Amino acid sequence: MSSKKFTTTSGIEVKEVYTKLNGPIEGPGEFPYTRGIQKDMYRGRLWTMRQYAGFSTAEESNKRYHYLLKQGTMGLSVAFDLPTQIGYDSDHEMSEGEVGKVGVAIDSLKDMEILFDGIELQKITTSMTINSTASILLAMYIALAKKQGADIREISGTIQNDILKEYAARGTYIYPPKHSMRIITDIFEYCSKEVPKWNTISISGYHIREAGSTAVQELAFTLANGKAYLNAALEKGLDINVFAKRLSFFFNCHNNFFEEIAKFRAARRMWAKITKDLGATDVKAQMLRFHTQTGGSTLTAQQPLNNVIRVTNQAMAAVLGGTQSLHTNGYDEALSLPTEAAARIALRTQQVIAFESGVTETVDPLAGSFFVENLTDEIETAAQLYIDKIDAMGGSVNAIENGYIQNEIAVAAYNYQVEVEEATRIIVGVNKFIQEKEEINDVFTIDESIRTIQSNKLQKLKADRNNEAVEKALLNLSIAAKNTDNLMPFILSAVEEYATLGEIANVLRDVFGEY
Repeated sequence: MSSKKFTTTSGIEVKEVYTKLNGPIEGPGEFPYTRGIQKDMYRGRLWTMRQYAGFSTAEESNKRYHYLLKQGTMGLSVAFDLPTQIGYDSDHEMSEGEVGKVGVAIDSLKDMEILFDGIELQKITTSMTINSTASILLAMYIALAKKQGADIREISGTIQNDILKEYAARGTYIYPPKHSMRIITDIFEYCSKEVPKWNTISISGYHIREAGSTAVQELAFTLANGKAYLNAALEKGLDINVFAKRLSFFFNCHNNFFEEIAKFRAARRMWAKITKDLGATDVKAQMLRFHTQTGGSTLTAQQPLNNVIRVTNQAMAAVLGGTQSLHTNGYDEALSLPTEAAARIALRTQQVIAFESGVTETVDPLAGSFFVENLTDEIETAAQLYIDKIDAMGGSVNAIENGYIQNEIAVAAYNYQVEVEEATRIIVGVNKFIQEKEEINDVFTIDESIRTIQSNKLQKLKADRNNEAVEKALLNLSIAAKNTDNLMPFILSAVEEYATLGEIANVLRDVFGEY
């Protein structure tokens, strides 16, 4: 027997050999859904291959979307630039140096029309990574769908809309937590009536993990946030059997193959129990549906072609863990936004797994593995300890306001970095198997002139629109924000009059304040 101690990235000890299961294993599609939410899983339908893209102007991003659709992507996933994420128009002084950099700049419905030019919204599902301004971007999407003649009851997609993890891990918040929670529950209520096929939130562990959490922390903090959203919606009087069906999750997938698979299996099981305990009786309201993205923070600028192997390993773990939707990162993303060549090989990675590997032909192929079943149980136990602590603090909002979740992530990130620097954790090409010369020179760059282009567009928009109608719509929104009215119809009215994202966000800033 080896005396060396092996652990997962979450510190769970890995035994030399596993020889027994802890109990019986239920079938796929059966509560608590450890083995998957569908009885036939990928035999019936593959996961959605959803490539994340967005940069520069709406015109440039539109070209990349048409390219990805031609290459066989099955759903679009929109990245927005930082000003769009925090409610500033491109011509605002706070936007300088950031317009179009980490995503596409969207200032008004006019930009949204260009972004999806030639793409029928009723025929595609779209995921939008947007949080503080999710209500505004969703309103723009609905307004565009109406202009295209779509039945908005039939359009489908997802907004991330997960503000709690912004306070804990990512930072693109605007308003104080309680006001942000109001906007989110207004979206739940509005969509359950008007846009019933829309996923109103994607509760995101991805950014918690990117900030340096362990796999167990990612799971625990994500589900604790999910629980906070359930409770907020219940307090608003919404029916858990209706709104919980439209909640989805967004997880990261890192390099520790078996730990990631066990994390996804544990997540389904834990969420089923959480929703049931809060009164969900409809099986669809108990099911955890999730999108996965391979781990951005695992990609290295050194020997970037090694990232192709990392992404393949992570994508395979996500599929074996039962994901409903998957984005694979480009190998060059530690250097820049992905080039077309990197985006294509990332998509081909998914296609090879789907059509050549054989892993889709049976449901939950690793079920019954002594190791995987034990690890699933251990991850559940470790994550539940965190959730119990957060519950004792009064839930996620309180735990975030007193800094508990942020501190736990910071400690985990520090410990990981120490391991890398001391080379007790090997990162190939970084602290072992190093080479002097790198093999990639072709990186994607964004032109600084984009801010000028967007500012000129805004000037023209404001000259051409009915400014009286805009003022009226913004005043109505302000009055609604001061009362208890659902904000979504007022935001939609403002968007349809071509009020800008910044103008709408500023109305809410004036009423709610900034955090």
